[in-house]
Amino acid sequence: MAASHPSAPAPTVTEARTALLKHAARDAMDYLEGVDARPVAPTPKDVAALSALRTPLPPGPTSAEAVLHLLHQYGSPATVAKNNGRFFGFVNGGCLPAALAASWMVSAWDQNAAFYVQSPTAITLEEIALEWVRDLLGLPVGTGGAVVTGATMANLTALAAARHALLARAGWDAEADGLFGAPPITVVVGEEAHASVLKALGLLGLGRKRVVRVPVDGQGRMRADAMPHLDAMTILCLQAGNVNTGAFDPAPALTLAARAAGAWIHVDGAFGLWATVSPDYKRLTQGFDQADSWATDAHKWPNIGYDCGIALVRDPAHLRAAMSIEASYLALGEHREPSDYNPELSRRARGVELWAGLRSLGRSGMAQIVERTSSHARQFAAGLRAAGYKVLNDVVINQVLVSFGSPEKTLRTIARLQADGTCWCGSTVWQGQTAMRISVSSWATTKEDVDLSLAAMLRAAEG
Repeated sequence: MAASHPSAPAPTVTEARTALLKHAARDAMDYLEGVDARPVAPTPKDVAALSALRTPLPPGPTSAEAVLHLLHQYGSPATVAKNNGRFFGFVNGGCLPAALAASWMVSAWDQNAAFYVQSPTAITLEEIALEWVRDLLGLPVGTGGAVVTGATMANLTALAAARHALLARAGWDAEADGLFGAPPITVVVGEEAHASVLKALGLLGLGRKRVVRVPVDGQGRMRADAMPHLDAMTILCLQAGNVNTGAFDPAPALTLAARAAGAWIHVDGAFGLWATVSPDYKRLTQGFDQADSWATDAHKWPNIGYDCGIALVRDPAHLRAAMSIEASYLALGEHREPSDYNPELSRRARGVELWAGLRSLGRSGMAQIVERTSSHARQFAAGLRAAGYKVLNDVVINQVLVSFGSPEKTLRTIARLQADGTCWCGSTVWQGQTAMRISVSSWATTKEDVDLSLAAMLRAAEG
């Protein structure tokens, strides 16, 4: 009779978790190592395969290993390959290696970055990162802020501070009494204000259609000579980096007039504000430091990864008044609490990823991202012009608009380019002209990527 052998002991919870995370790391590395060789957009077959995941919730548990297998088998092929350096849509940057690694740590730590007592590490690193951002953007000492999900929430957060400040100046407590019967606030925006600003105004009860729209010039810049009357109950929203052309509103003239009138000046600078870091492009952002609040993204040019936006306010007391929260169980210490400066109470510690990405870049690395991607944009523009196609904008930073002729031909070209898979660009309609928009935002984009993509664009246009 054969001798029996005792079965191996079941792995402990810690051992099983460690094995799972090693498996996840292998899958993630497998994905990233293959991202350069695959089409930027997923194939229709891979997208259709996602239907395999549309099942009823199982009646019982599924092993974590099986769940991870499903994610990689079906999820990975159906992603958009934004990390391969040839994604030029929606001003989306790739994720820096340090920020990616920090994101894994943040998930392992599982911290709620709402209160210092819940995570001294998360709150300390967020504070350091916010100060670095303030310094990089050349904003006044003492400016405070919040790390939020993106530019939409950053605009909302900063404009909530503006709403508080203006109504408090008029003797009205917006947070306590709401807006019913409140003194009116006038909001002035450029004709090409980004949709995220208008969405934020709608959420704040200031209205998407109540705004006063200022005409813009041929590059989408607000015209200083068309500025309406401003007063102390006005919010003037400027733009640093038009989402189509990359153009900057003429901040020196506009902020001078707004300051004299006592208006609140807000800057939507989702990506353009970062030009301040570069000696070559800093001139574009002159005057924006005179504003009262700013909104920007870190998942665009700094390439921190999704999601990460930043709201900044010259006088953080206005931000705290608009966002603070009180409850009997929140008897906290004297430390600055992020929950008092942003809309969220439950918060991922995304400030850690911001800290890691900026620490890895340093000032010179951040400047190099701006300069390198802007240089790539000029290369695209030069190649397209040389081929006889019309570049519609002055290429001042990383944005290029190109027309391939009629609207129909331009859209056909974009569709062929997207199907080709070498790179990905989207369409836009700008000042009545249908165009392909090229947004070069990723640290990973190389000259070779530009060469390959430009060749694909020309093939698509000639096909």
